Amino acid sequence: MTYLNINLYLFLENLLFFIIATLLIVVVNWGWKQTKPYTLPLPFPSWYKAWFLSVQVLGILLPLVAMLLWGLWWGDRSVLIVLGWYFIILGLQIISETVTLRQLQNVVWVMVPYIYLPYRFWQLYEGLTLLGSKSELLWIRYLLVFELVLWIVNYAIDVSQLPRLFRWEVKSNSDVS
Repeated sequence: MTYLNINLYLFLENLLFFIIATLLIVVVNWGWKQTKPYTLPLPFPSWYKAWFLSVQVLGILLPLVAMLLWGLWWGDRSVLIVLGWYFIILGLQIISETVTLRQLQNVVWVMVPYIYLPYRFWQLYEGLTLLGSKSELLWIRYLLVFELVLWIVNYAIDVSQLPRLFRWEVKSNSDVS
């Protein structure tokens, strides 16, 4: 498969995902449009800032450095294609989160990562298969596996924060007895 064919395939795949994700957000937003405006529960837990910073450094800065080195500096098109689409979808997720939180101002914002993160898992897995087994790309494959683990852990942390995001009351152990 040529680089042009791979890029066209990934363009169509990512476009289809983005259309479906956006339609899902629009439909859910329509269903929730009569709810009161959503605001983030503040303050954030003390550990959240450290986790958020580590996800930005490890999930954005690290792949960006790899894309610049292997993709641009050393001219490997496959790395440029795989990480380029990774960043495009990551950027679209950030835009979707910003629009849903600031413009739509309803709880649909909470579901955006739950749509995009499983697709990111797929992107990273697909990137591993597209890179093949070229020995000079061993570190990029390690990076993709690391990113996959990072985003899965991030997903689990996101799920654990649902009670706080929805402001569900949580009983303490002393309330139960």
